[in-house]
This record gives sequence, C-alpha cells and structure tokens, in this order.
Amino acid sequence: MTDTFLPTEASSVLLATLGGQPQVVTFALDALLARGEIIHEVYIVHLALTNERTRRAWQRLQQEFVDDYYAGRRCRLRRFPVGVNGVELTDIRTATDAEAAWQSIRTLIADLKSERRRLHLCLSGGRRMMALLAMSAAALLCDHQDRIWHMYTPEETLQRVRDGAMMHVTPADGVQLIQAPIVPWDAYFPALRALAQTSLQAVQEQLRRVAAIDEPQCRQVWERLSPRQRDVLRAFAKGMRPDEVAASLCITLNTVNTHKTAILAECRVAWNLPEDTSLDYRFLRERFAGFVERV
Repeated sequence: MTDTFLPTEASSVLLATLGGQPQVVTFALDALLARGEIIHEVYIVHLALTNERTRRAWQRLQQEFVDDYYAGRRCRLRRFPVGVNGVELTDIRTATDAEAAWQSIRTLIADLKSERRRLHLCLSGGRRMMALLAMSAAALLCDHQDRIWHMYTPEETLQRVRDGAMMHVTPADGVQLIQAPIVPWDAYFPALRALAQTSLQAVQEQLRRVAAIDEPQCRQVWERLSPRQRDVLRAFAKGMRPDEVAASLCITLNTVNTHKTAILAECRVAWNLPEDTSLDYRFLRERFAGFVERV
C-alpha cells in the first residue's frame, strides 16, 4: 500500500456485496462522493468468480477503476472473496458455509475497524444471506460513525441498468441511497465483541428469526404442492440449478421447468407479488433454504 492509501481520519471505506449487478457499487459510490465523503478504498465482497455473472460484474467494475482512479479521484478497488483457508465459497448452502462466510466477513470488518476506518456498507448486491451475515458482523463490530445503506432503484430504471448496462445515473433516474438503522451493540454491551471474535453462535438466533418471517408463506406454498413438486422445490432450495435438479430427480429439464412454473405461481399468491415481478429458481433457494430442512 502506498502513502496515498494510508488511512486517515477523513477517509472512509465503501464495503459492498456483489452478485451480478455491478452498477449497485458505482451508484452507491457516486452518491457518497456527491455527499462529500472521502473514499479511498472500495472493498467488493463476493462469492467465487467461478459464477459467470459475478465474474462479469467484477470485470465490469474494474473498467471503472483505471490505475486506482475513479472519476478522477484516487480510489483503490479491492476484491474480497468470501471463503476459508484460501478456498473461495461458490455459494452459501449449508450451516458450515454460513459459518465460514460470517467468519470471513467478520475478519474484514474487524481489520478495517482496527485501523479506525469509517465504514459505509452497501449490501444490496449478491446473496441475501451474505447481506444478513454482513449486517450481523457490523452490529457487533461497527460504531456510531459507520453507515449501512440500501439502494433503491425504480423499476423503470432497473430495467435499463440491469447487468451493468449503465454504471452511472442522474437524479432524474430516481436512484436513492437510503440509510438503514444500525445498532452498534458493542457500544452498549462490550462483552459481545468477544463473541464476535469466536463463532457464528452469537447471531444464529437472529438469523433464525429473520428466516421465520417467511415461514407462513413457505408453508402455504408447500401444502399446495404435489409430492413431485415438493421434490423439485426441495432440490432448488438446496442450491441446485435446473439442470442439476433434472439430473438429481431423473426427469427432463422441461419437466423441471413445468414444476418450477407451477411452484413460482403459488409463491406469487403466497407473497402477494404482482404478475410482472420477475421470479426464477433463485427465489426458491433464498426463501425455502431453511424451511425445507424443517419439513
């Protein structure tokens, strides 16, 4: 690290989770810079780049940071793959994966806070579980100077910018960076920091409560499915892709897609989602991952 990037009291770090939508990062960075924040480093937290969409998103982001400059400002882009012992996680499918991901994210936040950095966390990209884990670690390690942000993008704009088609927007596009409340528990209960240094046990109950929010809708869908549709749902909830579901259940891909369409139709009813809401098998993985383990 050169002197230019040595932490100062005035500088901040943007820590952003990344999936397949690289523009979420640049939208957040542009908004923070417009507010007068001095940001010299951007940490991108992501799963393994073996995922093609994530890899393309990372490559698109790199194009915005040329020779450690962003929009004429000195700013370094750093890649932080979530993993354990040098092995990057391809997904978060099990409790062991969640533990490894949480430890990895916790270590990053702890290291940055040990340098007295002010953190801006933008957790709108990538897996929802990754955002939950980052928020849990932030609650244990961050303080009152840090911020968590939610990115709101109007549907019309969302369609135009999807997959990095546009990396910057104007006020007319309606994109807003909304501050989310953060409760720095360590400021009130210092003993929690010791728990944050050990394991995920301190936040598992919190994650169970969050997962329980979808319990009624999940059960409603489950009870309306045929036995074979439940098999397909269970496979998707375990993180399988459609082709993997077909191979696992010894059925054709067309049959899998037929079952998937029926399942997602029940989800629209259970969650009261508009017909034009885009849903795919990833919705089933995110909503039912914990539920299928209990039925």
